[in-house]
Amino acid sequence: MENILLGAVIAFVITFYAIPVIIQVSNMKKLFDLPGERKIHATPVPSLGGLGIFAGFIMGLLLMVDLTDKVAASSFQYYVTAFMVIFFFGIKDDILILTPFKKLLGQLAVAAILIFKANLVIDNMHGFLGIQQIDNNLSVLLSFFTIIVIVNAFNLIDGVDGLAGSIGIITSSFFAFFALMSGEFYYALFGFSFSAALAAFLIYNYSPARIFMGDTGAMLIGVVNAILVIHFINTAENSRILPVLASPAMGFGVLLIPLMDTLRVFAIRILHGRSPFSPDRNHIHHLLLDRGMSHMAVTLTLSLITILFVVLSYLLLPLGTTKVILVQNICFFGGITYLRVKQHSQRKLHVVKREEDYNEANIFQKGINSFRAYTSPNVKVADKD
Repeated sequence: MENILLGAVIAFVITFYAIPVIIQVSNMKKLFDLPGERKIHATPVPSLGGLGIFAGFIMGLLLMVDLTDKVAASSFQYYVTAFMVIFFFGIKDDILILTPFKKLLGQLAVAAILIFKANLVIDNMHGFLGIQQIDNNLSVLLSFFTIIVIVNAFNLIDGVDGLAGSIGIITSSFFAFFALMSGEFYYALFGFSFSAALAAFLIYNYSPARIFMGDTGAMLIGVVNAILVIHFINTAENSRILPVLASPAMGFGVLLIPLMDTLRVFAIRILHGRSPFSPDRNHIHHLLLDRGMSHMAVTLTLSLITILFVVLSYLLLPLGTTKVILVQNICFFGGITYLRVKQHSQRKLHVVKREEDYNEANIFQKGINSFRAYTSPNVKVADKD
């Protein structure tokens, strides 16, 4: 327990003191995320915050991990290798900009390390659609898909100050708490150290943000949560201290906001004949921003919704995996439909108001013109039949 607390403190302190240095160097070297057509910020902001998150997290983990633990010894080196790979791809993208294809290659490399070396695979659906144990080849494909989607989910939801970091803290802390209650101190250290590093970063990232986490930080959140959720799915039902039924539904509920938002946006883009990685403004945080909410309000709203989905999922677990996931999807898409309808109504009202203003202005202008015509001594107005 002391190692977990110390690991979290070390991660927080290193990240907290590293971020100001990164901001200073970024300003000196002009390493900014510049405003653009799709960017929400209006001024250049440093985008290397992920470097500070990575430094704090890795130092806290390396200094406090107990390699005499069989679980840690069997997977630790591969987890750190995966973090290093995603870090280098992310930092290069934040500085030089990578194409979506090259970023995908990096994510596939990370997934391969976790699946084939760390043996991090989903091999049981725990009753989802009546499926239990699954074939090894299907298990590998499902695990690849899960890791890639989670990594991209956190990368794509990082569009509002503080959002990805806040949700990352909630999700990582949940899995860490469960691991702690189950006696898996290695994974508890893992999750709490990462949450502490994110907490230190958020001090500088809440609106108005002084620094962004960039792809380095966002993809690192995705990799960490992919590891934690797959481990959770594989071990939750066998936990002696805190057994959780329907573990896939519980894990899905914890990550629901970034996961479903990404899958929904990918589907929209593909249906319109575009690349799933092409930019647009269909994300849930865009819908909330278009309703006039501030960055802080969007972050707090989606963080609260994430917590509510965690609680709802836990309470519904006795229904079984399939029914819980069905309810989760109904709630999510019901909320999206509500936002879409409200957005459409507001736009329609705005258009009607503009037309009314235009008609009033036009009538007023015609009245002025008529008055001038009849009162001007130099203008003769002809009668019309």
